[in-house]
Amino acid sequence: MNLVFFVLYCFMMTASPGPTNIMILSTVHNYGVKRALTFSLGSGFGFFTLLVLCVVFNVILLSYLPKIIFVLQGMGALYMVYLAYSIFKISDDKKNNYNTSTFKTGFLMQFINPKSLIFTLSVFPSFIFPYYNSFLSLSFFIFMITFIACMSFFSWILFGKILKSFLDKHNRLVNNIMALFLLVCAVIISGILK
Repeated sequence: MNLVFFVLYCFMMTASPGPTNIMILSTVHNYGVKRALTFSLGSGFGFFTLLVLCVVFNVILLSYLPKIIFVLQGMGALYMVYLAYSIFKISDDKKNNYNTSTFKTGFLMQFINPKSLIFTLSVFPSFIFPYYNSFLSLSFFIFMITFIACMSFFSWILFGKILKSFLDKHNRLVNNIMALFLLVCAVIISGILK
């Protein structure tokens, strides 16, 4: 296995814009770093759990993949629309009442985020199973990928913190753009365009 290519693939897949990273950026913008860290920790733990489940049940899931993908696409698209609506309706006076940027939401989001699901379902059969299959090596890769994902999530927090003054200055525009990005993710995830 080409370890450099594997690490780059993991970083690019987890750091590229997607529902989780958009929510992290929106949370930093609207509620600060502490709330975004809580959401990111939930996302990281959810991602770790998803990796473990994918390793354990990979063969079973792959045999039912077309059925699972269809259901997950629908659920994921609906959830993205809900998140887009939640971000769109945020106003400065309602920021403290926003409850979707929690550890629980970050955790659960990984199980309906098709980007995370497809990544976790494909990374082990594509990169790891052909070369490694011992418990120790699979555990090492689970922790390694989770670490890379968490670093990617935290980079979005840093990005949001650095740009906070710009984001605050253009609050309504930024929230509308974030909501629009989530709607685009929902359309792509839903499979409507196929």
